[in-house]
Amino acid sequence: MSQQIELTVGALLDDMARRYPENEALVYPERGLRYSYAEFNEVCRQTAKGLLKMGIKKGDKVSIWAYNVPEWVVLQFATAKIGAVLVTVNTNYKSAELEYILNQSDSTTLFMVNSFKDTDYVATLNTVVPELPGSAPGLLSCAKLPFLKHVVFIGDNAPSGMLSFATLAEMGKLVSDAELESVEATLDCHETINMQYTSGTTGFPKGVMLTHYNIVNNGFNIGECMKFTEKDRLCIPVPFFHCFGCVLGVMACVTHGSTMVPVEIFEPLAVLRTIEAEKCTAVHGVPTMFIAELEHPDFHKFDLTSLRSGIMAGSPCPIEVMKKVIRDMHATDITIAYGQTESSPVITQTRTDDPIELRVATVGRALPNVAVKIVDIETGETLPPGKQGELCTQGYLVMKGYYKMPDETARAIDSDNWLHTGDLAIMDENGYCKITGRIKQMIIRGGENIYPREIEEFLYTHPKVSDIQVYGVPDRKFGEQVMAAIILKKGAEMTEDEVRDFCKDRIANYKIPKYVKFVDGYPMTASGKIQKFKLREMAMKELQLENASETA
Repeated sequence: MSQQIELTVGALLDDMARRYPENEALVYPERGLRYSYAEFNEVCRQTAKGLLKMGIKKGDKVSIWAYNVPEWVVLQFATAKIGAVLVTVNTNYKSAELEYILNQSDSTTLFMVNSFKDTDYVATLNTVVPELPGSAPGLLSCAKLPFLKHVVFIGDNAPSGMLSFATLAEMGKLVSDAELESVEATLDCHETINMQYTSGTTGFPKGVMLTHYNIVNNGFNIGECMKFTEKDRLCIPVPFFHCFGCVLGVMACVTHGSTMVPVEIFEPLAVLRTIEAEKCTAVHGVPTMFIAELEHPDFHKFDLTSLRSGIMAGSPCPIEVMKKVIRDMHATDITIAYGQTESSPVITQTRTDDPIELRVATVGRALPNVAVKIVDIETGETLPPGKQGELCTQGYLVMKGYYKMPDETARAIDSDNWLHTGDLAIMDENGYCKITGRIKQMIIRGGENIYPREIEEFLYTHPKVSDIQVYGVPDRKFGEQVMAAIILKKGAEMTEDEVRDFCKDRIANYKIPKYVKFVDGYPMTASGKIQKFKLREMAMKELQLENASETA
């Protein structure tokens, strides 16, 4: 067992700024932004002091609703330096989801950009917090969100009621270094520093509490599996609000003194351009991202020979895609990672020197200092190699729990601190795991985890819906798509478009059912349980999707 790192996220950055002061830490080529580790640490310190001046204290929840802007990375470290908890909000969320997370997390502060894709964030927030435009910055009083006091705008021309991010560093000048250091001295690496919301089978997203210790050590071991050093440069086109971005990306780099080269909003051409211009040695992505890059008409115009490694994760990886990434993108040491938010997130990962067969057919073996076992889903007994059961993990990577949800936490983590993933797997005699299915009825669409219950609960609120079942069907591009089978109330009539229009702007676009079927009943077991697998099989036949699952 290798030594665990007992540093807070802020202390880790201090350490790297001492060890690699001149090395590039964060690069945004299109913005002309280049921070060395010494410069990046200083920016984070000034921002941390600005947060203190705002009145943000250790343990306060600070939400961020933004795509991969530089301020996101700065906040990840600035909040950590004062012990505030960064709550990451999915950029695809709409008003109902935003309100739920701000409320459930007890967030005192929201950092946000102006908009993302089809969503005007300012207009959305104003519908959730109508008191905001008439409030003085920092003095918000919202009936629905009693904890929320500050909204900070990332960008020019902060709207009414919001503070501008640019003023934070100025405010920080009013706080002494000694004051920041006295706060840092009170921090413990086992305290919660990051909260990410994962959709629950109960229908309500759960706030996963991750500590400094969780994400520093997970980031370090992920980087070790890719053989990262201070000479590596990682292109990060995956979103920071996911662990994929902020742990597999940011923390894997910072624990090794490597350079972060984010792409603000994923676009295949932007990724190819960034890799070439910045001579990136690694790139992350879900399979659909790699497919979009490989299939781009200008793909062959780019010199990608600097690439060596990276991670493909988020959904099952088609073997042909993996082969093309190795051959055509030159990422000979590309790795596969598997995990979930509750495990900080990576549990298993392939290694750079694993043969191609293992790098495609498995999700690798346990990270250093991580225990993995496969248990019988009925008895809980540990199973021998080659037998299918539930994958469980134990070690530094297990979350502290779900915020304010002790019963849910107890269901996920047993008395011996084993995290039960809900995923079915087989482990071979060498510890390599294959994920074979899911106990939970989860849909994975293009790397996004979707829990049918959450969409069902939402659509139950429609006055015409009597009953609803949501399930996944195969899809060549995204792996799976969302399908809803709806029983209408007596005498009600409804169209597929009506269902989608009801969802629009209220739940994330990727959760909106692509397929809708109106039915009179559902296939049942003798004991009256609905058989979703039969609904899926019927849909595959009707929609002629049988072949789509071969590449899904």
